[in-house]
Amino acid sequence: MHSEELRIETGSTERVHDLTGECAAFLSRVDAQEGLLHLWVPHATAGLVVLETGSGSERDLLAVLHDLLPADDRWTHRHGSPGHGRDHLLPAFLPPYATVPVLGGQLALGTWQSVCLVDTNRDNRVRTVRLSLLAG
Repeated sequence: MHSEELRIETGSTERVHDLTGECAAFLSRVDAQEGLLHLWVPHATAGLVVLETGSGSERDLLAVLHDLLPADDRWTHRHGSPGHGRDHLLPAFLPPYATVPVLGGQLALGTWQSVCLVDTNRDNRVRTVRLSLLAG
């Protein structure tokens, strides 16, 4: 199995970061042909999604998360920025993992699909994403 960690600087704003290019570069570096690419985010306040990007879906996703998990003082978990407790619920809705088939050395994504890191935690400016290729 080939495995590598990416360091993603998400800054101090909520963000949807497209990882598709980094995933393709990893597959090229390890000379992948067939298998499964597994992504893992070892953080309690971030998640991964497969999403159409570039059409406004990133903003829409963050808006839905605001509606579902408001950044206010209702949360029992209260350290960090105001409303930070909601960030700890994010992985219950957007899991910290994703698996994508690899066929012919390429991600087998649909035409409009991208693999994205979602980070609503403004207190943690850097994220780690582990990419692991299980060759087939």
